Amino acid sequence: MPRKSTVKQGEKVKSPAAKKPKPGIVYQLKITLLGFKPVIWRRIQVEDCTLDKVHEHVQTAMGWTNSHLHQFRVGKQFYGDPELMQENFEEFNSRDSMTTLLSHILPADGKRFSFFYEYDFGDSWDHEIRFEKVVATTPGGSYPRCTQGERACPPEECGGVWGYADLLDAISDKHHERHKELLEWLGDSFDPEAFDADAATKEMRRGLPAWR
Repeated sequence: MPRKSTVKQGEKVKSPAAKKPKPGIVYQLKITLLGFKPVIWRRIQVEDCTLDKVHEHVQTAMGWTNSHLHQFRVGKQFYGDPELMQENFEEFNSRDSMTTLLSHILPADGKRFSFFYEYDFGDSWDHEIRFEKVVATTPGGSYPRCTQGERACPPEECGGVWGYADLLDAISDKHHERHKELLEWLGDSFDPEAFDADAATKEMRRGLPAWR
């Protein structure tokens, strides 16, 4: 039986300081939204950082709005933010994503390795984060950066991958009963095929606004 959380509603959780990241190391990661075809994905390069920072990189590279809870899963182990997760943190027997470094969960031998990131426990946007390799830094290179990707991020609150598929069917069929309604909700600028790696890099470097 999971232990009852000792964190009270609204109470801030003080996390221990994270260990020092490895200097001079850049990791190449491929982020893939699971369960949807054609595939929506991003390839990013990041310096060693906490999983909490990886959360920011996924949000900004993909194009999410950081409006919902999230968690990581490495094998059978969950990682999350104890301040945000509160009672669910202990229910899932989670470890602290604010103090766990990326270098601590990746294999020491450098072999390819996947872990998982879930965003929005209602719509359940599940992502595979695949460690591809260690990348040699370039003189004057700046990180983080997004080097490649395909297709736009789905809009929030559309019902997960199944809801997004239905939405795309509706907006592509002018005779669909919800065609006009959903086009108005999305706005004329939404293009499901659009993606700009340079724009994603700018968002990654801008980071998320203060959100705690």
